[in-house]
Amino acid sequence: MAGSKRVCPSSKIIYYPQMAPVVITLVSDGTRCLLARQSSFPKGMYSALAGFCDIGESLEEAVRREVAEEVGLEVERLQYSASQHWPFPNSSLMIACHATVQPGQTEIQVNLKELEAAGWFSHDEVATALRKNNPYTQQQYGTFWLPPKLAIAHQLIKEWVEKPPCSTLPA
Repeated sequence: MAGSKRVCPSSKIIYYPQMAPVVITLVSDGTRCLLARQSSFPKGMYSALAGFCDIGESLEEAVRREVAEEVGLEVERLQYSASQHWPFPNSSLMIACHATVQPGQTEIQVNLKELEAAGWFSHDEVATALRKNNPYTQQQYGTFWLPPKLAIAHQLIKEWVEKPPCSTLPA
């Protein structure tokens, strides 16, 4: 009987809240990272790719599928980073990974049913955005901005900026 539960006071039925696993992935070709935006994002904000895990799917399979579905790229290698509970809108477990694609296979095919835009950003562009991550200032100048520090996407992006550029991540 351990764990989270809710009991209906009138029927005494026990409910166990569910949590949906979501992979959130920062894709890199070694010198650039891929950032994307959904139409529901605040104006100018770009983030890592994310999507729900399907039933029976491993995390690795979910990362590869989501990257292929959203931007048409094939993941060469991936590495787990961290996880974070995200209560909105329906209690998700965000599982963060770094993924690499081969430098010669970087042509993006944006799935416009899922994303509004996606693009490759240089180390300098992303490092600058991290230093000036104020959406109100950024929007005035027409540049992009990143998720806030409390979001695991911010952590993924910060990790990528702080690691030395390389063509693939260690196994």
